[in-house]
Amino acid sequence: MTFCTTCALPSLTQFASPELVEAIVEGGHDRADDPAWETSGAATVEDYALWCGHLCGLTCLRMALGPDAPSLFDLRDGALKYGAYTVDADGGIHGLIYAPFAEYAREELGLDATVHRTLTVDEIAGLLDEGRTVMASVHYGIRRPERPAPGRGGHLVLLTARDGDRFRFHNPSGISPETRCAELPSETFETFFAGRGVSLGGGHGAGPRA
Repeated sequence: MTFCTTCALPSLTQFASPELVEAIVEGGHDRADDPAWETSGAATVEDYALWCGHLCGLTCLRMALGPDAPSLFDLRDGALKYGAYTVDADGGIHGLIYAPFAEYAREELGLDATVHRTLTVDEIAGLLDEGRTVMASVHYGIRRPERPAPGRGGHLVLLTARDGDRFRFHNPSGISPETRCAELPSETFETFFAGRGVSLGGGHGAGPRA
């Protein structure tokens, strides 16, 4: 496990092998070929391959919880019980669904989780100043911020702090150390941002309730 030198929270990816993220998300590398899949807590490699692409939000949660957080798939199992994901008869996965996710985070993990159905970058700045972390819906293209934003939303990153008008965030699908613990001007971040998210308090080092 590696840690951000700025915020001291873990830097984690939703895929078990950080060095394979670029190959998986941009090169079509078979997720079932991830040699570290067992470290995710998945019961089988098939379960890992099916779900890992959908777990950006729970990876954000895991980072917010700190180094003593449950495994990614333990969090998946808990979130499923609260309805934070739904699975179609044909295996299609939908989520993260914010309201049941926040209920899970509050009831099972002891976090102060608040859903923000509308959220501005100025409001994000205020939440960060209060010491909260913010799971924000952005386009996955934020991992290549030098390119114009191709859209907004569909992926979750964890904002951890700000330095003036620059946001610091952890990206579960970052393709390099610099894009996993990233920093962008708020105006650039906004071009990828869908205007919604979930803020978390009390998660640093927190674990499940006894």
